[in-house]
Amino acid sequence: MTTSHAPQHSLQPLFAPRGVVVVGASTVPDKLGGVMAASLSSYDGHVALVNARAEGMHATVGSAVDASPDGIDLAVLCVPASACADVVAECGEAGIRAALICAGGFAEAGGEGVAHQARLEEAAARSGVRLLGPNTSGFFSPSRSLLASFVPGVSTLEPGAVGVVAASGGLNHALAFAFQREGCGLSLGVGIGAGIDVSAPEVLTYLVQDPNTRAIALHLENVTDGDALLAAVREATREKPVVAMVVGKHDIGEFAQSHTGALATSWRTTRELLRQAGAVVVDHVDELVVATSVLAAGRLAPSASPAAALVTAQAGPGLVIADALHEAGVGLPTLSQETQDAVAELLPPMTYQANPVDTGRPGPQHDELVSIVAADAAIDVTAVYALTEPVVDLVASAVPAHESGHAVVVGIDGPGPDVTEAVGKAAAAGVPLVVGPRALATAVSALAEDARRQAAASSSAMLGGSSLEVSTGPWSEDDAKRILHDAGVRTPVRRICSTRDEARRALADIGGSVVLKVSDATILHKSDIGGVRLGISDPTALDEAFDELAALGSGEVLVEQMVGPGVDLIVGARRDPVFGPVVMVGVGGTATEVYADVAIAAVPCPRDDLVSLADRLQARTMLDGHRGDPPVDRGALADVLGIVGDLLVHNPHLAEVEVNPLRASEAGLIALDAVLVAEPQDTATKPEQPQRSTQP
Repeated sequence: MTTSHAPQHSLQPLFAPRGVVVVGASTVPDKLGGVMAASLSSYDGHVALVNARAEGMHATVGSAVDASPDGIDLAVLCVPASACADVVAECGEAGIRAALICAGGFAEAGGEGVAHQARLEEAAARSGVRLLGPNTSGFFSPSRSLLASFVPGVSTLEPGAVGVVAASGGLNHALAFAFQREGCGLSLGVGIGAGIDVSAPEVLTYLVQDPNTRAIALHLENVTDGDALLAAVREATREKPVVAMVVGKHDIGEFAQSHTGALATSWRTTRELLRQAGAVVVDHVDELVVATSVLAAGRLAPSASPAAALVTAQAGPGLVIADALHEAGVGLPTLSQETQDAVAELLPPMTYQANPVDTGRPGPQHDELVSIVAADAAIDVTAVYALTEPVVDLVASAVPAHESGHAVVVGIDGPGPDVTEAVGKAAAAGVPLVVGPRALATAVSALAEDARRQAAASSSAMLGGSSLEVSTGPWSEDDAKRILHDAGVRTPVRRICSTRDEARRALADIGGSVVLKVSDATILHKSDIGGVRLGISDPTALDEAFDELAALGSGEVLVEQMVGPGVDLIVGARRDPVFGPVVMVGVGGTATEVYADVAIAAVPCPRDDLVSLADRLQARTMLDGHRGDPPVDRGALADVLGIVGDLLVHNPHLAEVEVNPLRASEAGLIALDAVLVAEPQDTATKPEQPQRSTQP
């Protein structure tokens, strides 16, 4: 128990209090006040109970504090929403510095709940009491036997190395029990609930300072302060790994009017920026548990391209693991000849030995085999998989390599009792163990991704974009391209024409085939209205196209050089309402919208983040010389991303910059279409922005 009167962190009175008071305690076991009192009875500090109508309990918070031998820092409120504000005020007067509010019925319920929450926030601000909740099932710190939860099962939780920060109190409990089954236990589990005061970023910073926490599992449902969240994740991951899961993939809310806004959804943006900040991002709860558990056992050294070895006793599961690792970008390099020679002395000749190493069945020399493979100079982490059998103790076979300082993760399958026994042995030996081939691939992938994130965090070179000042809009395509050209992005030769004669002179001066487009700042979706003509090379066709396009808009037509073939990309920057300026890149065309295959980064940021951004795309192989197309220069692409992002950073009146497509050809990157969108003057009555075009 912490007895210091000068906490190192503002949340210490909440998570490591000198004493606790339960307000609204009850002797009835199935009431909230009764369940909470029972849960907190295990706390090794003083616990006081307040209920003016219950015999043997304190009548007021003040009397409970006066009777406490060491003082009380935390109040657990088991009272209705309508009473919470008055109780918090009473707590503040008694010197209590933190409160857990379990009740619902606040702003989320509407009606009177909005007023209840306003009064609660006012009382907390006036009294200086920090609030966790409302609408949460609580938190628990097993190492202190501090179980501020109304879920009775928390009494079985064992102390461990994982800290949980969950938006949902229910998921906080589900994760706690899952980590218990994994054999690693919890240092602290927190359900943020409504989060009107204590937030996920604050709990993250608390866990960074907590010596019992070696890895952090983060669950998010929404983000209200993007800067604070990303700063907390960056701070945390410098010291400890953070594994994050963001829900809401299929509830993206109102689409922005632009392509960039439509593609960079809140869910996707949150995930991408958490990854950029250093977190390992996963999709599912089981992945969150596996990844955090294995990282709690130890991180790999920072590496831009960590490599794995796989030792498997069954080829079928080995193929599943190897395929999943490849999908996650984890290399399985061929073992050195020296390592293969040593392996060959231990295994039958018909087995595959280059990596993965297929043993056929684990034999009595399995520990020596694992140690040899793990010691190969090219290997950062070794995955070991087998079905349980009496011939070999799989956990024991990994211990020598583990004790020699090599990263080893064991994956097993087998009967329930065998698995339970192995989990216990692994926990005692400090060897990370998971159940199933897919879980083993998840564990190794998480270690590798964390190593990559550590390496990326060490990059300090910032990409210098353009600080060019942009005039107020609206901007035609030609205006947007002129701005991009001045900032350093290559654009096609073009000319704005008001007459047929001007268009003919432009055709002659540009030479070859040209593209004609309607030129009107209010028309962004030119293709949808037939506002584009391709491949025009003779004056007669030019005259006809000019007349048709001039009639569609302002009367002006853009005559532009026809650029040769290549890979089309979409590049953009937008002002995210939560995270601020972000840039995105995707493969251009309608497939980008259908599959939402984009990669996103906050700006400004290190150059390496933008250089590697395109490699996060599912369609990244198209950028590497697909079907004879030239490979996309990642450095040049980073330059363009830096420029569009920096235009947004330095021009607050810009809402978006988009280049679609940005064509990568033999001649380099060139912007075939460009759009600038202004920030609305009154965000409360945001006008509808014009539809934009997908450039041919």
